Amino acid sequence: MIPEKLREVLAHEGVVAICTQGKEGPHLSNTWNSYVQITADGRLLIPAGFMHRTEANVAFRPEVLLTAGSREVQGQRGPGTGFLVQGTASFAGSGPDFDAVKARFPWARAALAVVVTSATQTL
Repeated sequence: MIPEKLREVLAHEGVVAICTQGKEGPHLSNTWNSYVQITADGRLLIPAGFMHRTEANVAFRPEVLLTAGSREVQGQRGPGTGFLVQGTASFAGSGPDFDAVKARFPWARAALAVVVTSATQTL
């Protein structure tokens, strides 16, 4: 489900925006492309150092939107490309997902796991 072009984007540095919806409305948080791990089954794992409001929103409504991009990857019309990713999310403070994140990012308090339902190239 993860397009090869998105894998290429995540291999370059850039900002990932994570949009969640909670009782108080939408919320955005950010992380780095290099922090995102792709699991063997095609999920995205993201370390959460803080992201407390993101976690509360995911508990309220698990659907998330993410954007990721890189100027270093060829796009549809020139240099640079980006993606809109839709999926469902959950947080793990223990277990295999958390262990995989914690091994790379000792500061992580939890792992944000995203099951991707669509990934659309936007540029």
